[in-house]
Amino acid sequence: MNITTHRITAAAGLCAAAAGAIYAGVQVNHPPADVAHIVTTEMAVRETAKAVMAVLSLAGFAGMFLRNHRRFGVLGVAGYVLLTVGYLAMFANQVIVACVLPTVAKTSPGYVQDYVDAAMGGSPSGDIGGMTVLFGITGIGYSLGGLLFGIALFRAGILPRWAALLLAYGTVSALALSVLPESFDRPFAVPTGVALIGLGISLWRDGRRRVDAAEAVDARPTAHADVAAVR
Repeated sequence: MNITTHRITAAAGLCAAAAGAIYAGVQVNHPPADVAHIVTTEMAVRETAKAVMAVLSLAGFAGMFLRNHRRFGVLGVAGYVLLTVGYLAMFANQVIVACVLPTVAKTSPGYVQDYVDAAMGGSPSGDIGGMTVLFGITGIGYSLGGLLFGIALFRAGILPRWAALLLAYGTVSALALSVLPESFDRPFAVPTGVALIGLGISLWRDGRRRVDAAEAVDARPTAHADVAAVR
């Protein structure tokens, strides 16, 4: 099997769809963000799943950019760069929560609670160092990058416009979470998950169609050569 651009975008579509399913799925019955739950196995599994989601999303966004870059312009490029940086920061945060905070909680539960409060958009009572910068990068990349990227996808018109608009809405709406109760955090993530599923499935189907069309074109000269040989 030859590795082509069409196959890569199709695979990226599957990654995006899987990321969306994980992102929406981990929100179901999500425990509160506090020290008591950070140290549980359930939270470790959920945060690890979110880290995997971030990696799959990055692959999906790369495929969407590859498919649409000729129609994106400066807006799309800026959105893609911001969104990529935001999800890289998100990945770093999820790894820290899954692998580091449970151990730190045994000796410094106050720091862990401050970390979690800041990650959820609140104000920590103590000093968490440069982690506030990481959260800021995550928020700007996720919200502003998602908004610009969604608008660029909508304008390109290759992938479903409803999913592009839902991505823009789902990501930028996260800005409101800093002034809303924690109970809103989980429902607000679902639209982004659904958008990733819709965009991913469409990208996969588009890639498969282009692969099939390319293979049909490649097979045509071979068929003609076989006929000529028989003659």
